[in-house]
Amino acid sequence: MINIEGVSKEFFTKKSKVEILKDISFQCKKGEVFGLLGPNGAGKTTLLRILATIMKPTNGRIEINGIDCVREPLRVRKQIGYLSGETGVYDRFTPREIIHFFGQISGVEKTKLCKRIDIILQEMDLCDYADRRVDRFSTGMKQKVSIARSLIHNPSVIIFDEPTNGLDVIAGRIVKDSIIKLREQEKCIILSTHLMNDVEELCDQVGIIDKGTLIYKGTREKLKSHFNADTLEEIFFKIVGDINEV
Repeated sequence: MINIEGVSKEFFTKKSKVEILKDISFQCKKGEVFGLLGPNGAGKTTLLRILATIMKPTNGRIEINGIDCVREPLRVRKQIGYLSGETGVYDRFTPREIIHFFGQISGVEKTKLCKRIDIILQEMDLCDYADRRVDRFSTGMKQKVSIARSLIHNPSVIIFDEPTNGLDVIAGRIVKDSIIKLREQEKCIILSTHLMNDVEELCDQVGIIDKGTLIYKGTREKLKSHFNADTLEEIFFKIVGDINEV
């Protein structure tokens, strides 16, 4: 459902050219979670913004459900849900009001919107809180509302940028349970994170990116076998550490 081939991204300053991404290629299939790992500044968020059609790649090709992200960005946006690391909610609104607003701007038909809201509230276990102001919610509950609003148009592809960053254990569990439900619904999910426990628990495929380069990709089991390691954390520090010492 996601096919990325040879994607690069360059920015130009008055004095030089800066390569943010270099020849990135991978696939993510239906019912799969692809975990994107890397240190701060590795290029993860830039790649996700390109996938979400917020930015254009300098080179390369990206297709989502067979649709070219550069040539037909509006069609692509109807296929994806995007939750950035900076996503917030409006404290004075209720979950129902927030989801309704995003349903309208996402182009959900008026005749179907109310029914779709009820479905999302049920899927995210928000029915009992649907008409309460968000300012009284815990951090984890607010994040659930953020996820719900990104799903109102029923996207087949979902992009998460650090969805559990800064959350306590309970709030993080709420968000991870939501991701598991989405995978069970056969969604195609890209998950950018630096939390190895999340990757161990949620991800089918793993890609490690450092200094704009995808330096390794594969299943968790293949990575552990290849590096003769018991944990992804051990593998991550070995790969990134070896490269940074060169």
